[in-house]
Order: sequence, then C-alpha cells, then structure tokens
Amino acid sequence: MNARTNIQIINGPDGEPAFVVIPYGEYMAQRNVDSELIPHGVVDRTVDGATPVRAWREHLGLTQAAVAGRLGVSQSAYAQQEGSGRLRKASREKIAAALGISPEQLDF
Repeated sequence: MNARTNIQIINGPDGEPAFVVIPYGEYMAQRNVDSELIPHGVVDRTVDGATPVRAWREHLGLTQAAVAGRLGVSQSAYAQQEGSGRLRKASREKIAAALGISPEQLDF
C-alpha cells in the first residue's frame, strides 16, 4: 500500500508527532462532512425535553428575540415555532439558515 504524500507530520519537542498538515481542499471537504454532525450539548438538551430548535438556539447562545430578528418575525411567533415538535419543511429550512446550520441538523 502506498503512503499518502500530500500530508506532513510535524513532531513536537519530545520527538513525538504533534501536528498534521493537510492540503486546504482536503481540510474544507472534511469540515463540510463534520458540519452535518450534532454536538453532544444539543442532543443532551433534547433528551432533557427541549425541541431540536430550542436545543440548537441555546447551544449557540442565542435568545428567542435574536433568532426572531434574523427571521423577520416577532419573538412570540418564533417561540411558537420553537415549541412545535413538527415544523413544516419551509419553516425548518428558514430556522436552520437563521441558526447557521443545515436543515438536516434540526431533523433528529
């Protein structure tokens, strides 16, 4: 098997591997894959009873008013959507965009 030649390993002062340098394109491709993951803190909040929308909002440190402002709706209208266990596809997509995540990350 051939070893990859487009990575570089940088050893630390102790002579042990400390860093790996990869091409930027590979980093971005991997970052896009990882962006579909759901952080433990979000999952933990949903286990405690929060909807995925609320769990993400709290995880990101946003207020309902801040997200409502991004959506162009009132805080009370957003609160109603956030409390809903079943959002329409269009609503889920708009809220995901306002939170800076993918719609799939709200659908678990």
